[in-house]
Amino acid sequence: MTVYKGEYPYRLVTTCGMVTDIVTQVAGPHAKVHGIMGEGVDPHLFKPTRDHIKDLMEADVIVYSGLMLEGRMGDTFAKIGRSGKPVFAVTEGIDETYLREPPEMEGHVDPHVWMDVSAWSACVEFAAKALSEFDPKHADDYKNNAEAYRAQLKDLDAYVRKSIATIPEEQRVLVTAHDAFGYFSRAYKIPVLSAQGVSTESEAGVHDVNKLVDELVTRKVPAVFFESSVSPKNIQAVIEGAARKGHAVRIGGELFSDAMGKGGTYEGTYIGMLDHNATTIARALGGDVPAKGMQGKLSEPK
Repeated sequence: MTVYKGEYPYRLVTTCGMVTDIVTQVAGPHAKVHGIMGEGVDPHLFKPTRDHIKDLMEADVIVYSGLMLEGRMGDTFAKIGRSGKPVFAVTEGIDETYLREPPEMEGHVDPHVWMDVSAWSACVEFAAKALSEFDPKHADDYKNNAEAYRAQLKDLDAYVRKSIATIPEEQRVLVTAHDAFGYFSRAYKIPVLSAQGVSTESEAGVHDVNKLVDELVTRKVPAVFFESSVSPKNIQAVIEGAARKGHAVRIGGELFSDAMGKGGTYEGTYIGMLDHNATTIARALGGDVPAKGMQGKLSEPK
C-alpha cells in the first residue's frame, strides 16, 4: 500500500453509512471522511453519479464494505485500485469460515455482516490496520481509537444478545422484507423469515409471499417489520394475506438493514442503528427492554 506523505486531514471516501461511521471512529482528526451513500440509500442498487466518481478519484484513500454489497461499483473500485490509489474493503478482516452462503446467492456470500456486532468489530480492527499501513505516522492513534470503539461494540453486542433473549421463545421470529438479518439471526438466536432474498435486486413472487403468510399463520407471529431502505409492498402483501386467513399481524416498527438512520441522530450511527433494531424487535415481539434502548438515546417509539 502507498504510504501517505501529504497534508492532514487527508481525504477518505467511503460507501455505505455503516462503513463511514466505523472509519470515522478509527481515523479521528487525521482524515476528512466523506460517505457517498446517504441515509435510506440501498447499496445493492446504488449507481454512482459523475459527482460520486469525482469524489472517489480525488480521494487519498477509499474504504468500502465489500462481499459484493456495492456490486455495481466493483469495476470502479478495481479500476481506481490499479492506478495505485489505496482501496480496501473492511470485510477483508473477517475469517472466510464465518461467512454465510445462502443458496439463492449461487456461490456468493451474504454481505450483511454488520448485523452481527462481533463481526463488525473485526472490521473495525482491520480498518485500523489498513489505515496504519497507509499512514504509519498515526498508527498508534488508529490502534487506540479502534480499541476504544471496540469496547463500546462489546457492550452493544451484549445488549442485543440480552434483549433478543427476553422474547418468549414461541414468539421469537423476525419477519422482514428481505433477507438482511441472516447474521443477526445466527448471532442472536432468532429465526428470520423474509419475502425477498439477500439482495434487493431479487423480486418476491406470489409463491414467496404466500409461503411466508402460511408461516405467520401457523406460528401465530404477532408482528412484522419494515426496513428503511426497502419498499414495504411485500410486507404489506404479507399482512393482508394473513388477515384473509384470519390472523391479524401488526407492524412492529421500522428496522435499519442496508442503511442507518438520519444523519446527526443517534440512529444515524452504527451503535444507534443496532440498538434501535434490537430494542424495536424485542418490544414488538413481547420482550423486556427499555423503551429508549441501551443508552436511553433512542428516539421516542412511534
